[in-house]
Amino acid sequence: MKAGIFFTGTGPILILTTYGELNNPMLVDKLAQKGIKKFIAHEVPEDLVKEKYGLQFKTIMGDLKQTDDLRVLDYDGHHVFYNFALSEMGAAIYHEK
Repeated sequence: MKAGIFFTGTGPILILTTYGELNNPMLVDKLAQKGIKKFIAHEVPEDLVKEKYGLQFKTIMGDLKQTDDLRVLDYDGHHVFYNFALSEMGAAIYHEK
C-alpha cells in the first residue's frame, strides 16, 4: 500500500493506493476520471499515516464499497497540509496531462 499527498487545483488530498508508484499510468487514469488531470504528489510513509489517522485509516481500509486500488483518506486540504511536516514527504512527482 502506498500513501500519497496529491496537490491538486482544489487543494491537497491524501490517497491510499495499491499501485506501486504514485505516477502509475492506471492510477493517473483513475484520477483523471475524477477530474484530477494535473497534480504534484508526494509519498508519505504508510505507518505515519496509520499513526496520524488511526480509526479513520482502519475504517477506510475496511470499507468494501471502495475499490482496492484507490481510496481517498482525507480530502480536507487544510487538514492534510498541516497534518504532515514537509520533511515527512517524499520527493515531488509532477503530472500534467
